[in-house]
Amino acid sequence: MGQSIYSVGQVNAYVKNMFAQDYLLGSISVRGEVSNCKYHPSGHIYFTLKDRTALLQAVMFAGNRGGLSFTLKEGQQVVVTGSVNIYERDGKYQLYARKVVLDGVGSLYERFAALKEELSDRGLFAPEYKQPIPRYIRTLGIVTAQTGAAIRDIVNVAGRRNPYVQLVLYPARVQGEGAAETIAAGIEALEQYGVDCMIVGRGGGSIEDLWAFNEEIVAQAIFDCSVPVISAVGHETDFTIADFVADLRAPTPSAAAELAVYSYEDFRKEEEERRRRLSAAMRRRMDAYGQALENRCLRLSKFRPDIQAAGYRQSLDSFEDRMRTAMEQKVERAGNRLALYAQRLKGCSPLEKITRGYAFVTREDGGRLSSAAQTAVGEHLKLWLSDGIVDVQVTGVRPGKEELWKKDR
Repeated sequence: MGQSIYSVGQVNAYVKNMFAQDYLLGSISVRGEVSNCKYHPSGHIYFTLKDRTALLQAVMFAGNRGGLSFTLKEGQQVVVTGSVNIYERDGKYQLYARKVVLDGVGSLYERFAALKEELSDRGLFAPEYKQPIPRYIRTLGIVTAQTGAAIRDIVNVAGRRNPYVQLVLYPARVQGEGAAETIAAGIEALEQYGVDCMIVGRGGGSIEDLWAFNEEIVAQAIFDCSVPVISAVGHETDFTIADFVADLRAPTPSAAAELAVYSYEDFRKEEEERRRRLSAAMRRRMDAYGQALENRCLRLSKFRPDIQAAGYRQSLDSFEDRMRTAMEQKVERAGNRLALYAQRLKGCSPLEKITRGYAFVTREDGGRLSSAAQTAVGEHLKLWLSDGIVDVQVTGVRPGKEELWKKDR
């Protein structure tokens, strides 16, 4: 009887069918250390699981990447859930991964995701509840371990930036049993103490080390705190529930101190600049006020009694000059008129007649004699001549006006 001969493909297909029929291999979880991890451009992840005794090839296709909540790296201890089957072309069996969790922390990640979703639904992460971090503080509260790199970094940075800020430490347990309760108690204690700002955190570590900051009691204490809280848990890539609830997240404790404590040197420079701008503004304002005051003084100076009196005196002098000029002009005009009248009257003056050979006749009592009928024979008369008076006696009176006119001509 001859032995049957099979091709390589047939053998591999047969073995693949056996793997597929095995219930255990259809859904299995394998613990091991990640090695030779490669992310393919197609989105598939190829890696090897190993322990002290053996190696197992594994692949996670791009369609199953939803079951991976972290970045797969060399040296990680993981638990891979999937199926074991053969790759017919190479004749090698491998683990086809559907879900990968870190060894020992798979349940913690599930708890983390569940609590994060719950607190988010309750509004603890809402931005409208975030408080602004004060720019200038006097007291800084710190909730962390009394010893360790975190407190040293915070003290060093705060002292360098501003040695006048008071640091108040609440020494809390930051990992292990009861750590979450002491962190929450520290937040409440520093709030009662009256610090201006608070840093809650610790140095980096594994998810188990940081788990106290993922507890609901810590998240609620941060949310209820009336003092602004900066979370500083782990390294830059570490995120905890406390980071989402806090008013501000810092990637490291040193960065938290940088954010909380203002630089005294920068403050001094800003103060000098503000003083310079204030002085310049005051000078400009004083100059403007001085100019306005000077303008008002100039406008008000005309109301000063001495200036008004001087103005009145000047006005009086001007009025006096005008009056004097007017009077002189009036007197001159009157003089001119008087001279004209005098000239006119000169022709009518008896003295003017006398100078031309005529005489002015009066009685002895001074009465004027203007008619021959006014005298009689024997009456004594006075003849007023240009150079004297002649006393005469009337010896006769003869009427005859026409003869006088003829004679005068």
